[in-house]
Amino acid sequence: MKYWHEALPKRFSIVDRFGHDYVVKNTPAGFLRTLEVGAGLGEHLRYEQLNDAQKHGWVSLDLRENMVEQCRQRFPEIQVILGDCQERLDFPDGHFDRILAIHVLEHLWNLPAAIRELHRLCDKAKGIFSIVIPCEGGAAYSLARKISAQRLFESRYRQSYRWFIEREHVNRPREIFEEIRPYFERLSSRWFPFPVPVEFANFCIGATFRPRTTAG
Repeated sequence: MKYWHEALPKRFSIVDRFGHDYVVKNTPAGFLRTLEVGAGLGEHLRYEQLNDAQKHGWVSLDLRENMVEQCRQRFPEIQVILGDCQERLDFPDGHFDRILAIHVLEHLWNLPAAIRELHRLCDKAKGIFSIVIPCEGGAAYSLARKISAQRLFESRYRQSYRWFIEREHVNRPREIFEEIRPYFERLSSRWFPFPVPVEFANFCIGATFRPRTTAG
């Protein structure tokens, strides 16, 4: 995973840039506290223009220690923590006015627990939740993966990519949106590269939500 996070912005920047640009374009005015789950090496921070207060309120979360350490080295001015969004995090209810999950939700084995926790942490009055997910299972995404991540993996590790991706991408778009719906209301969405809501023809989906006052 660390190798892929290093290779993606260098070799497949057009797809990588879509996710980061989508999130930035849907930033609420006046935000102060951001939680980025699955932050990896902190690549998204390169797209943000943060003032001192926003840097102070930024929390990057990842469950891989090697990536957390490198992110801390790259961005010493923000808080980087080792943790799992599928478990309860050490922040009070409604602490964040902005929560980001860029290519994360498709990986989570306990997605319902993660959505409940992110809803708990999101400010119910002004908070937003922005996500980017792949069109997993779609024809265009499957073809794109064959010439990108799959090719890199099989060339580097000399083994089949299938077992790895089946372990990693456990949630498809429909499942993700179904889990989100009871907790968040969708405000906007964007499909890439074609602006039509058709999974088989697109690579990724960006969506932004606001938390429901009461879930269910």
